[in-house]
Amino acid sequence: QVQLVESGGGVVQAGGSLRLSCVVSGRAVSILSVAWVRQGPGEGREFVGAIHWNGVTTNYADSVKGRFTISRGNAENTVYLQMTSLKPEDTAVYYCAGRQHGAYLLSYIESYNYWGQGTQVTVSS
Repeated sequence: QVQLVESGGGVVQAGGSLRLSCVVSGRAVSILSVAWVRQGPGEGREFVGAIHWNGVTTNYADSVKGRFTISRGNAENTVYLQMTSLKPEDTAVYYCAGRQHGAYLLSYIESYNYWGQGTQVTVSS
């Protein structure tokens, strides 16, 4: 059974940085495409970014491009989301989600079938 567990959330001032981790168990992270998805207060889910199972291809939402970076540690079976220059509008619960090989766009949230429980990120102004 595939499980994903996020950690690293917290409260940070605007302009600060955080690194989220998504530990994967039950599958090697090298065969999963993993996305980060967020949900702000009273809002729907929003694609943040994703890394393809090939470990090279990434895709980011325009709202975070240039500020957020996704990377993967195969030995740790973990995917990371490095967030810099944080803004109050980045406040949300951040989820990681995984899927095995598929032809869908990385940004297609509904294509991910493994989800973590989420970690709260709060950016104060």
